[in-house]
Amino acid sequence: MKTVLGFLILACLLSAPSFAETTPAVAGPDVPAQEMEGFNLSGYSEGGSKTWDIKGDKANVNGDQVAVTNVNANSYGDQDLNLKAKKGNIDKTTGNVNLEDNVVITSENGATLKTNTLEWQRSKDLVQTNDKVRIDDNGMTVQGQGMEAHPNLKDAKLKSDVTANILSEGKDKTKDNRIQITSDGPMEIDQESQSAVFTDNVQALELSTGRKLKADRMQVKFDQESRKIKEIVCTGNVEVHQGANITYSDTLVYKADQQRMVLTGKPKLLIDPGDHTSREMLQY
Repeated sequence: MKTVLGFLILACLLSAPSFAETTPAVAGPDVPAQEMEGFNLSGYSEGGSKTWDIKGDKANVNGDQVAVTNVNANSYGDQDLNLKAKKGNIDKTTGNVNLEDNVVITSENGATLKTNTLEWQRSKDLVQTNDKVRIDDNGMTVQGQGMEAHPNLKDAKLKSDVTANILSEGKDKTKDNRIQITSDGPMEIDQESQSAVFTDNVQALELSTGRKLKADRMQVKFDQESRKIKEIVCTGNVEVHQGANITYSDTLVYKADQQRMVLTGKPKLLIDPGDHTSREMLQY
């Protein structure tokens, strides 16, 4: 999950105070807009190392608003990141940035975040969009409608209609041990705890076995090194579907490396005998 949050930190550089200082001063409604061709700006640390740069084809300055085209921005540090967008607007007074049209953020290891618009509100430490978002990162694909994140707090949220395909630590390391998780509600990412929480009609499908989990809430915990699923904690109206058999419980913990489940809270097993005339409920 480090890369996912790293994407969002890149938006911070787009507040670009040096850009506001470099652009020509324009004041008053009667002063015409000014245009810069092929701008190229950079920021440096106190030690002299480059920390960010922004390039673009054009920058049209009109009062406090700077409209830029073909934005190409880079952030340098623990993980280098690149951001591209066809169009953008920078408010020199607030430092807020709006990007639109084919917004793509790419990390140095090839992971990408794609959306159509992205807004950075500097004073609120908030990155957000109401458009569809797709994240591809080292075997993990996450899609959802709308996103908001606080880069300094290292958290992010895909708002609704989430589908995530994530590798897990299965028994057989040679197999593609992938789990597909869907939810109507948000997926909340916490970089500090290396976890993600899904809520509202959550379902997880173990693709190798066809086993399906359902719950009101699922917390997915990731291995810090491999970024694969190591554990899923399900709470609230938990169901396990294995073929025609269904198990119910209050809580469930799924251990990915063993592909084993521990159920608590009066588990009940509904067995289908196969003749579709009767079912047996076992409680233990």
